[in-house]
Amino acid sequence: MLPAKADPDVQEKFNQEKLEPVLEQAKDGTRKVYFVDAAHLVLAPYLGLLWSFCRLFIQAPAGRKRFNVLGALDAITHRLITVTNESYINAQSVCDLLWKLHRLNPNIPITLVLDNARYQKCKLVFELADTLNSSRLYFFIF
Repeated sequence: MLPAKADPDVQEKFNQEKLEPVLEQAKDGTRKVYFVDAAHLVLAPYLGLLWSFCRLFIQAPAGRKRFNVLGALDAITHRLITVTNESYINAQSVCDLLWKLHRLNPNIPITLVLDNARYQKCKLVFELADTLNSSRLYFFIF
């Protein structure tokens, strides 16, 4: 399934010309490739439809307490590297993840495949990428 705005020809060209070559390097051990995305979990009960003989009330906490996870999944080993918080995933969260990935892979090029979230492509993130040696850190942003 392709997203509504995706062009299948552009997707195939990207796969053949950019993604598959870096994945081959990752298989050879000369590069790390991570797929990065965030999940925002709401800590509250959620019942869709429930049938019962008697009506039950379940006490739920007030508000929307959240648990956020920004994860980077290694394309080869499937190891998951995470940054978590209870506030928001933002540019600082991405920077924290970049630092973790840099410390885990100090001497090997890293490619990150990201979605198009605004906080992933801001000045703060790109400045840190430059600081961490931009010749080793590559972004594929959709």
